[in-house]
Amino acid sequence: MKCRFCREDLQYSFLDLGFAPPSNAYRSVKDLAKVESYFPLRVKVCDRCWLVQTEDYIGASELFKSDYAYFSSTSKSWSLHVEQFVETVSVDLGLTSENFVVEIASNDGCLLKHFVKRQIPCLGIEPTTDTAGFAESLGVPVLQEFFGKALADRLVLEGRKADLIIGNNVLAHVPDINDFSAGLKKLLNAEGTISLEFPHLMRMVEGCQFDTVYHEHFSYLSLTFVKTLFNKFGLRIFDVEELATHGGSLRVFVCHCDDLRETKEVVGAILIEETRAGLCNLETYSGFQASANAIKNNLLKFLIEKKIQGRKVVAYGAAAKGNTLLNYAGVKVDLLPAVFDAADAKQGKFLPGSHIPIFAPSGLYEMDPDYVLLLPWNLGCEIKEQLSKHLPNAQFLVAVPELQKI
Repeated sequence: MKCRFCREDLQYSFLDLGFAPPSNAYRSVKDLAKVESYFPLRVKVCDRCWLVQTEDYIGASELFKSDYAYFSSTSKSWSLHVEQFVETVSVDLGLTSENFVVEIASNDGCLLKHFVKRQIPCLGIEPTTDTAGFAESLGVPVLQEFFGKALADRLVLEGRKADLIIGNNVLAHVPDINDFSAGLKKLLNAEGTISLEFPHLMRMVEGCQFDTVYHEHFSYLSLTFVKTLFNKFGLRIFDVEELATHGGSLRVFVCHCDDLRETKEVVGAILIEETRAGLCNLETYSGFQASANAIKNNLLKFLIEKKIQGRKVVAYGAAAKGNTLLNYAGVKVDLLPAVFDAADAKQGKFLPGSHIPIFAPSGLYEMDPDYVLLLPWNLGCEIKEQLSKHLPNAQFLVAVPELQKI
């Protein structure tokens, strides 16, 4: 395989999680009697441009289907996060009804509905039918397509260049990262701004967040790489913020290279920090597999011990990262009989691979377990706060970066 960005041969491995089904391919009762598709889940690192990336085995159209089950608004903390962003960016950029905002991968309209309330013209681009339909029910206009240069060309011909382009947790999901970036360049107005959020590779390595690896995540991004990527297409990162979301993310603000805005010092500071952290050194990536294996083994040891002791362990949060963890560890219903989730779209279904059934949170309270394993550990405190008043005797755990109570 060649690097998706620079086309260099990929020779160096970062992580090998064997074979797994797509992490958001939840199963219905009928699906359980059918063959389930598994694909290699391996990650390589390019020693030329330092893009960390999954091997090519599956296309985006096979991953982001009409019944895609992830709805952004399910998380209260994420809903608050995007509402605060809209408030801040609207003021900072002086957005009015004369401007035009585009969000790529707009999901269920969780963010764009706040622009609708402010009467700022906007458009969501979202390929999955269920989430797009929900956004439209909120009054958010949506194009049900994948974004790339061809779509950007079409929008420009229609006179719909954007003053603000938003892409939260989408850059990592793009198989053709060059075409996507060319589309951003084409769609952006002369003095426009791009705001992108993505999980930070540096935090992933530091915290051994191996469960954030799944087929939908084609890339694992550093500021070093993203700067190189955008410079190739005539775009410049002029500001960056470090965020706590998804275990540590970056929000970059991007403009055309000839834009008069100065690049802030924080950009250079994070680039230096990444160099010191060894993100441009192959040795940094060599120990990641062993750390992932230790997390897997400790979880298995715990589940087996509790089963022998007759203790009741269940999971909460049917998140993609949880599916990566459980499938790599080989956990099935015998060790973890149930997972509970607040998303209506997931309830009544089964986790891909492990086939653990998903129930509404009310069933968790009736079960009264001894331990609750919080699979979306990045939302651990939020979930514990919601559940603990109903489960005063339960202990809440996360498995990453190590098995621990919270």
